Amino acid sequence: MQEPLDTKSPGFAALDRFEQLPRLQQMMEEVLATNPFWRQRLDKDTIPRCAEDYQRLPFTSNRDLSEDLLSTPPFGSNLTYPIETYTRLHQTSGTKYQPLRVLDTATSWDWWCDCWDAVLDVSGVTSSDRAMFAFSFAPFIGFWSAHAAMARRNALVISGGGASTVRRLHMLVETGCTVLFCTPTYALHLAEVADREGIHIKGSGIRCTILAGEPGGSVPAMRRRIQEAWQAEVFDHAGMSEVGAYGIPCPEGRGVFVNEREFIAEVIDIESRQPVSKGQTGELVLTNLGRWGNPVIRFRTGDLVQPQRLEEGLLLQGGILGRIDQMLVIRGVNLHSSSIEQVVRNIAGNVEYRVTLSRKGALDEAEIEVEAQPETCSDIGLEIQNSFGIRVRVSSVRLGSLPRWEAKAQRFHDLRKSLHDSSTGYSRYQGC
Repeated sequence: MQEPLDTKSPGFAALDRFEQLPRLQQMMEEVLATNPFWRQRLDKDTIPRCAEDYQRLPFTSNRDLSEDLLSTPPFGSNLTYPIETYTRLHQTSGTKYQPLRVLDTATSWDWWCDCWDAVLDVSGVTSSDRAMFAFSFAPFIGFWSAHAAMARRNALVISGGGASTVRRLHMLVETGCTVLFCTPTYALHLAEVADREGIHIKGSGIRCTILAGEPGGSVPAMRRRIQEAWQAEVFDHAGMSEVGAYGIPCPEGRGVFVNEREFIAEVIDIESRQPVSKGQTGELVLTNLGRWGNPVIRFRTGDLVQPQRLEEGLLLQGGILGRIDQMLVIRGVNLHSSSIEQVVRNIAGNVEYRVTLSRKGALDEAEIEVEAQPETCSDIGLEIQNSFGIRVRVSSVRLGSLPRWEAKAQRFHDLRKSLHDSSTGYSRYQGC
């Protein structure tokens, strides 16, 4: 029998420490009084009195929320208050199911900012900082809440929405920005364009980058590349439109801590749905405690993580390792997106790449296209074989031939038929 991560599920060690259970009970009492979605799924007798009660609550999936939105347009039935109470609407990317519309009240938006305060505190952000937000201000929640939290902190916020990459670079240099908010991929792309255009970012004043939206900020090779390109500290963050801004950067770069003051976290085995054992990876499951107007309870995020219970809290080692529906199993070996990222960055540096997943019979196969010389691609393939014991085709493609992204990168092109639990409906927001 495997030894459990704790005597209880990974997140439950924090139930008493951060008074999660009383807050959950208060939230559920209010939610179950008026919220049609949760009244249909639960009854008042299901309000947990202990960790064991909590574990008996059903999981919630993106598919559950998507089907609810389709059956109760335009906002779904997961609304605790009259629609006039809500002040903000954002929308998920809808890469697998119906794009979700998520709504916040003024109170829950303040809660989002409170969650971001924990990130900004670790990053050393003060009112004297000037921040460049290098992303498009679309309905996708992106860094909207970070923007609000920075303004609430009386820092100068500068929006790069709608501007080209070159213009954003000139803006951050000309205005003396000290903090850069973007995805890990876009941080490298900005550096690539700056080098091509002769824009000197190493002396620009940027002292730290706060990254979200995709795995990468905690991948050692990519983290190192970003630090070198910007001569700045790197802070990783994670969050979801459906859940909130749950990730706090580890100052030592080991990964991301779950903000257990505001979220109940579990990590479950993908197949058995039971708590993972020490040293094992699994799917992150979250309940938010401050978004009463549009809450989620035991939400299966679809994110693959490796938890470690430390004195400081629940650490997700290496940050988000990848998406469960993008996990590749080749001859019994699990290969995650972060593992591929690490090898490519270590050998090829700041280049773009794409992974195409396919299936031959019952076996998964992958081809990696890299904007690098053939000999470099051979080295990548050899390193994957030596590190993981599997052979993956790595091919050289022309520089600039692969797509670039300012939001979360779509490097995985999946041609396989989905064999994972279709009730999960994974859809990650990747960034707040």
